[in-house]
This record gives sequence, structure tokens and C-alpha cells, in this order.
Amino acid sequence: MSKLAQEIVIRPIITEESMMGTANKKYTFKVAKDANKIEIAKAVETLFGVEVAKVNTLNVKGHLRRYGRYEGYTPSWKKAIVTLTEKSKTIEFFDGMM
Repeated sequence: MSKLAQEIVIRPIITEESMMGTANKKYTFKVAKDANKIEIAKAVETLFGVEVAKVNTLNVKGHLRRYGRYEGYTPSWKKAIVTLTEKSKTIEFFDGMM
């Protein structure tokens, strides 16, 4: 039972540091926690029509947040940094951000 590409890649991450990576064809996404590197690469290729060279993943721990006398953690999530091949085209969505 395979997941859809839209279920694997949840949203792009738009930060100052992640936008610097776009110059080297490195794009950052929030992905499903149970997705592996192969599934992430295939999902990005089908969604954006690009060629993926490699995928780096990391689990982001939830941050402690306080609200008055109550405190708890924000949800943990998974981040994927996708590097495209040299001959691959760029992802147009990120081009509009620069």
C-alpha cells in the first residue's frame, strides 16, 4: 500500500537559511514522519518534474511552549533536504520566493 506524493511531501519550508540552499539546488520540505528517503525522492520527482540526486532527512524535536501555568511540547516532525542533479530544472515555486 503506497502513499500518494501529496501525503509524503506536506509543505515547503521557507526560511532564510533554506532559501540560501536554492542556489545549490537544495530544497527543504516538511515530510511525513514515516516516509523514507526513497519515497521522498520519488514524491518530489512526481510533484515537481525534477531529477533528485540525494535526500537528507532529520527528525525535528518539538519545542517546549508555555501558556500561563500550563506547558507542553509542540509536535515533532520530519524535515527533508532534497538535492537535485546538475542537469535537472529548478522548482518554479521556490524561484518566485527569491
